[in-house]
Amino acid sequence: MSLEQLYQQVILDHARQRHGNTVPISGLPEVPRPPYFGHSHQVNPTCGDEITVEVERREEDGRIVLRWDGQGCSISMASASVLSELAQEAKPDEVAPVMAGFQALMHSRGQGAPDEELLGDAAAFHGVSRYPARIKCALLAWKAFEDALRQASADYPDENGDRSTGAGRNEED
Repeated sequence: MSLEQLYQQVILDHARQRHGNTVPISGLPEVPRPPYFGHSHQVNPTCGDEITVEVERREEDGRIVLRWDGQGCSISMASASVLSELAQEAKPDEVAPVMAGFQALMHSRGQGAPDEELLGDAAAFHGVSRYPARIKCALLAWKAFEDALRQASADYPDENGDRSTGAGRNEED
């Protein structure tokens, strides 16, 4: 089996068995939202993919709890599954290099080799970067995650116990 075939299999496996895919609590009015919470709904108008990503930062340790739900092509759903696997229980500073690496991978146009140690299963999307129309599919969940994480982190105390001003938090959230 070639590396490209292996990558295709990883994408198909994640599309079928979606890690972290659950009903977002923002759609459940009876469930109170945690104090450090953000959500983002993103749509890819080109192909109709939709995703809702919710991020909670646990009060006791700042680690990420990620929930998502969506409908779309195998690439967008597999990408959300991989992201969930990589970001779940991580701290934002642990996820930042992975997010930057995936962003760079998606703009590589298939050139070079992906950093499998950094990206894990996300390296499987290397071939997708050769198809500009599919890059949006692969990035959809990552954009939603970035937005939701920004919201969840807006009022989270820093290492000195200081809270931000809340700038960047959606008023409707």
